[in-house]
Amino acid sequence: MLTACGKRAPTTPAPRPVVSALVHPDSGAASATFPGQLQPRYSTPLSFRVAGKIVERGVRLGDHVKAGQVVARLDPSDYDKNLASARAQFDAAQHRYQFARQQLDRDTAQAKSNLIARAQLEQTQDAYASADAARTQAQQQFALAQNQRRYTELVAAHAGVITAENADTGQNVQAGQAVYTLAWSGAIDVVCDLPENALAGLHAGVAAQVALPAVPGHTYTAHVRELAAAADPQSRTWRVNLTLDHPDAAVRLGMTADVTLPAGAAQAGATTFTVPATALFHDGDAPALWIVRSDDVLELRRIAVSRYDARTITVSSGLADGERIVLQGVHTVNAGEKVRPVPPVHPEDFAS
Repeated sequence: MLTACGKRAPTTPAPRPVVSALVHPDSGAASATFPGQLQPRYSTPLSFRVAGKIVERGVRLGDHVKAGQVVARLDPSDYDKNLASARAQFDAAQHRYQFARQQLDRDTAQAKSNLIARAQLEQTQDAYASADAARTQAQQQFALAQNQRRYTELVAAHAGVITAENADTGQNVQAGQAVYTLAWSGAIDVVCDLPENALAGLHAGVAAQVALPAVPGHTYTAHVRELAAAADPQSRTWRVNLTLDHPDAAVRLGMTADVTLPAGAAQAGATTFTVPATALFHDGDAPALWIVRSDDVLELRRIAVSRYDARTITVSSGLADGERIVLQGVHTVNAGEKVRPVPPVHPEDFAS
């Protein structure tokens, strides 16, 4: 009876179970492969600078051309007439100029001897100035007619290969209308479109490996030359241009390619952790995680987040390899609380 009436010793509440897991650094050797296509680094349309009818085409699709080679011609008959007319006008203006200069020399000498009036000398000087201006104008018109006659020949400004034919013999074309497309010889680019989750750490100069299905068993090295500043509004992908380092004779424009890019190339040497977004908490305005210490006591630690995705976050500082974090129920726990770590029901959902 006395024993039954005695006070019981207070019991310690059992530690609360929390879903937690160990974190490990992201692997820096991960890579991803994307489809691409070989394109010339420079490709320009070839067009006449004057309008006319094409009477001759000297090259065809796939032909190689040299710098300065004539690839097409327009009917030059109208431009020959314009050139002859401009030459005649220039000759006439030249004769009028010479006559006006001789007249000015005579009137200047007579004016010194007071043989003519001052007004007559001024009229002669005005006629000379007008003849000089008319000669200059005719000279420029003659030069313009020469240029237009020369523009009836379409000349390749660079060495390369013809990749497209846009006009045929006998067709009337306007000035600036493309007749051919010329791919310049030299550097070859690999062009591919990347999703936003493949852009982390990508910048100009990053090395990549390029495999061509048409050249099995051979891998080429390329470097990123240009990364688009904005996404394509339709596909929501970013265009990336890579330049092949040493293309050989087997590399042809238009071939498909498999481009293997290293993940996180710009963050080489940096340690990052990918954890579920459900683990994210906040300490004031700073992001934070609940850390389960070795004595199973909770600690709220501020972190730095370098990337937010739909289901995960990338932590760039504030974590160490092998630490345990709370994955779920982060709003129901408190700092200094004793807990009992339990693994997640679906461990495959946790990526670190």
